Amino acid sequence: MNLKQQAAQKALEFVQNGMYLGLGSGSTSAIFVDLLGEKLRAGLLEDIVAVPTSSVTAARAKAAGIPLSTLAEISRLRQSLLPLDLTVDGADEVDSQLNMIKGLGRALLREKIIEIHSRLFIVIVDESKLVARLGSKCSLPVEILPFEAEAHIGWLNTLGCRAEMWHEEDGSPVVTDNGNYLALCQFGSGIADSYHLARLLADRAGIIEHGLFLDMASVVFVSTQAGVKILDHDLASQAGGMG
Repeated sequence: MNLKQQAAQKALEFVQNGMYLGLGSGSTSAIFVDLLGEKLRAGLLEDIVAVPTSSVTAARAKAAGIPLSTLAEISRLRQSLLPLDLTVDGADEVDSQLNMIKGLGRALLREKIIEIHSRLFIVIVDESKLVARLGSKCSLPVEILPFEAEAHIGWLNTLGCRAEMWHEEDGSPVVTDNGNYLALCQFGSGIADSYHLARLLADRAGIIEHGLFLDMASVVFVSTQAGVKILDHDLASQAGGMG
């Protein structure tokens, strides 16, 4: 079992019969979807209904035999603003406070929508995704409006990063399931103040969403060569107090 499988398997232990789940996007989430489908087909889980965060995840879940629904349908059924019992998703980076960069699987907006409607948000990663400062290993994806896209890229470059349009291999812009473009922002030594940056991005017209997932994770399962390490908010508070 590789590291991603270890983390996905640990998250699967939290799934119980009758749950409503959010299914993330990306390579680690794909493993979780496959494992969930195997348990359903084997009769080890039943009455599971899921909401996917991307068209790719939806297709994979359907192939695995996982029943799908929408937030609206489940909210009406459960009469709750938090209709999902839990969502399982990966991350591109995780810091000591459980803050994350996500979205290199091209589904950051839909991921964020699903995850804010979940009672529990489980993040599954391998140890290579742990960082001391967000933005130190990977680019920050930002979903932008196609209208005047170059102007949005120009503004992003004023934020202390090198921003560029994300392109497919044929040179065309990457287009999300929402019909928007994605920019990639490289911060070199990392993002100095993630909360300040998130506020700037949220307030800017033409910036649809960003890949900073702050104060959202309930628990992070980190797969290592020695086993699965669990990061929760108690540990995060201790790390913050020692910093």
